[in-house]
This record gives sequence, structure tokens and C-alpha cells, in this order.
Amino acid sequence: MNEAIRIRRVVAHLAGSPTPVHPDSWQQPRIDFTPPRKMAEIPTQITKLYLVPTIDYLEGEDADVEKDFAPIPTSSKNLPEVSEWVGKFVLTTAEIIGGRRPPMQLARWSHRRVFLQLVEISHTYPALPKIRKIYIQEPIDGVIESTVTLRFGERVRSLMMRFEGVDQRWLCTEFRLL
Repeated sequence: MNEAIRIRRVVAHLAGSPTPVHPDSWQQPRIDFTPPRKMAEIPTQITKLYLVPTIDYLEGEDADVEKDFAPIPTSSKNLPEVSEWVGKFVLTTAEIIGGRRPPMQLARWSHRRVFLQLVEISHTYPALPKIRKIYIQEPIDGVIESTVTLRFGERVRSLMMRFEGVDQRWLCTEFRLL
């Protein structure tokens, strides 16, 4: 008896099939795999969650800014303590909403869009809102996202803010009062 026929019968018997099966069909398919490159060869990307455009992301009319005057992201280590800073900013914002402070007091620590929102909501409520709870999250180094619950009489509203470390200070880049 031929060796190939004997192998087919053994394989067919093992498979429980009455028809002979070629032994090559039992092999797993091979996948061509190239090993990954070494870590030194893989280009690194900087984690970027900043909303303030840095010199490498400036476009349009802002592209003419010189490197010396472009915004520079700052690490949390070189900035004021987070919870104290957010608490002061929220307190000042509540006083602006209630009409006790002018919005200009937060102009240095607010992006121009945020400052315009502060101007719009100033003097909108006759009484000061009460600060209920402040939640702080730091998704990456130098970026803080904060949610604040405020009580306006019987109504509770949320204030969402985003702070970025820019030029050695915290800068409010997003502001939403829901």
C-alpha cells in the first residue's frame, strides 16, 4: 500500500469523515507577519489637547505671529494649585453673574471668547448663585476640565469650564453655563 493512501485513510478516520482528506488541508493558514520596528524607529507624537493654538498649529491671519510671541503651553507643575485656582475663578464668575463684579476682572485669565461670554451673562440674575459642588478633572498635564453646580434660587444649573496652562498661568478656554 502506498504511504500517501495510508496517511489519507488515517486522517479520514481521525476526522470521522468517510471521504479521504488530504493531510495538507489540516495545516493552519500562515499569516505573513513583520515584527514591529524598534521603539527608536517609531516617531513620537506630542499629546495635544490644547485649544489655544501653539506656533505649529497657527493658521490664517495668526500665522504671522513670531515664535517669541506665540502662546507656550505650560506644565501643571509650573502653575498655581488647581483646586484653589478653580475655586477662586468660580467665585469670581458667580459674582460677575450676580452683578457684584465687572467681567474685566477675569480678562487676564480668560480667552477672548470666554471673556465675551462673561460680558453677556453679567448682571443676568438679581441674586448671587450659590456654589454647590466643584468637580475637577485633569485629562493631560496642563489641562483642567471642571464642572460646577450652581443654585439660582430654586433652580440648579451646571457651569462647565476648561483651563489650559499657557504662558505660566491658567487660561479659561471654554465656558458653558447650562
